[in-house]
Amino acid sequence: MTDPDAPHHAHIYYNPAERAAAAMLREAFDSDPAILFVGAMTDGPAGPHPIAQYEVHFLGAAVPAVVAAIEAAGLRALVHPLTDDDLADHTTLAHWIGESVALDVSVLDPPGVNQGIPRFGVSDF
Repeated sequence: MTDPDAPHHAHIYYNPAERAAAAMLREAFDSDPAILFVGAMTDGPAGPHPIAQYEVHFLGAAVPAVVAAIEAAGLRALVHPLTDDDLADHTTLAHWIGESVALDVSVLDPPGVNQGIPRFGVSDF
C-alpha cells in the first residue's frame, strides 16, 4: 500500500499529435488541489526523458486519481515515488501507463543522493 503522505510524481509523455491532449490534462492538473506542482511542457529531451514531457507532483493519496486521469486522457506516463534512490524511482519503483520509454538512466542521481524536488527549484513536499 502506498503511504498517503509519500511524495510522488508523474512524467506525462506526448508526441506532436498528442500535445493538445497533454495540454488539456496539464490544465486539469493545474486546477486540482491534490496536485502540488505542475511543470512546464518540455517539447524535447530533458534529463533522463528522451521525448517531450511534463511532470506533476503529488502525494501518495492522489496516486489512484492521477493514474485514472492519465489513462482517461489516453497518454503514456511514468508514475513513481520520490525516494533517496533516483534510479530505483525511475525503474524498479516506477509504474508505466501505456508504452514505456527508454530512459537515459546515466543522468540520474546515484542511490542515496536523490536531489528530487530541489533540482526543479520547488520544495512542495
